Amino acid sequence: MLRKLYDWTMGLAAHRHAMPALFGVSFIESSVFPIPPDVLMIPMVLARKARAFLIAAIATLGSVLGALLGYWIGAALMDTLGQWVLTVYGKEESYHQLAVRFAEYGGWAVLFAALTPFPFKVITIFSGAVGFSLPLFVLTAIVGRAGRFFVVAALLWRFGPPIRDFIERRLGLVFTVFMICLVGGFIALRYL
Repeated sequence: MLRKLYDWTMGLAAHRHAMPALFGVSFIESSVFPIPPDVLMIPMVLARKARAFLIAAIATLGSVLGALLGYWIGAALMDTLGQWVLTVYGKEESYHQLAVRFAEYGGWAVLFAALTPFPFKVITIFSGAVGFSLPLFVLTAIVGRAGRFFVVAALLWRFGPPIRDFIERRLGLVFTVFMICLVGGFIALRYL
């Protein structure tokens, strides 16, 4: 089953509509969607190594534009859609405490969330909800998302075939580690 899913994802990554799909996933992940774009980006780079940095650029552009949607949700729709997203991620009760801390460390929070598996959408919504400086928000989102996606692309571009071989030989282990990191990120989010 896992092998079929992997093969399907690799096939999708090489599909002619993979770039628009990556843009769409990157866009929506920054505001409401729970699955990170890395799930599509990594096999895309492995399938099209020569386009690694174009793929990273598309993921970055989609993610930053999606972050602006998240910012708008926080600024304009906090009482409705923004509250729903916070509830989904278990942050509705700690919103006010986080808003106070965010006012002090907002730029660092945006950068941290943009670089790590921490759900970026929570920070994009908080940014809009507390009226964080839009120019600083955009700048840190660009730096953080570009840093994340271009480092991943560069590593895959440089070490692609051995990484692909490692993944294919140890698919179960790689999937288990990925799921532990993904679930661990959501658990950490719940207690932060």
